[in-house]
Amino acid sequence: MGVLALVLAGGCSASLDSVDAGGVSGKPAAALVGSEATTKVETSTREVTRTVSRSGAIGATSAAASSLSGATDLTKAAGPGSPSYKIGSLDLLEIAVYKVPDLSRTVQVAENGAINLPLIGETNVAGMTAQELERDLAKKLGDKYLQKPQVSVAVKEFNSQRITIEGAVKRPGVYPLKGRTTLLQLVAQTEGLTEVAENEVVIVRFKNGKRVAAKYDIDEVRSGTAEDPTLLTGDMIIVGTSAIKTAFNNVLKSLPLASVIKPF
Repeated sequence: MGVLALVLAGGCSASLDSVDAGGVSGKPAAALVGSEATTKVETSTREVTRTVSRSGAIGATSAAASSLSGATDLTKAAGPGSPSYKIGSLDLLEIAVYKVPDLSRTVQVAENGAINLPLIGETNVAGMTAQELERDLAKKLGDKYLQKPQVSVAVKEFNSQRITIEGAVKRPGVYPLKGRTTLLQLVAQTEGLTEVAENEVVIVRFKNGKRVAAKYDIDEVRSGTAEDPTLLTGDMIIVGTSAIKTAFNNVLKSLPLASVIKPF
């Protein structure tokens, strides 16, 4: 089974939200040529290698970006907080039945993807959108118990959605997606970058069963000159470490305090 490879040139940034089989939008990235290529993400501690393949070539031109303008919205729509979000295990749901408070409650989706409700009993909800679940519960209640029931469903916590961040952040690890989350918001949740962090951040994502990657300059994102990408479940964010910064800080730590020259 073939895997997709996205090769990113230094200093170039490609938007994950608009990567698909037709091209790459956002800032121009290096072209992908041949049936196999390898993307390497350098950090001070390890080298992350992603090997992927596809036939043909991808060139990120302004024309390609224009033709993919709709792809961004479709990708973002699948994230937490969007109407097309699919409910998953451990998500926390708030269910309300109009004028029937006894049937309204907050429930957590079980590991098997089901919830248990009065009158209805156990029902599987995993893979449904909130609107689909509203219609399903209204039908079940209307068939036997209520006349034209009005049911509303809201996802309070997106606990089935997870993203991973590693590298030069203060609290690396696995974080739940609780609503729409951008790269800067996730970095803030980790309490920020460490002193030896690089400016460039790589996001690795599975798209249509294949692995793709994009590189962002965190300083440009903060200044607003580059987009702050929306993260999706399963994303892996890698914050690189500057070897020069690390070596300099190690030298400072090895010196007596008095020997470090401070500015006047």
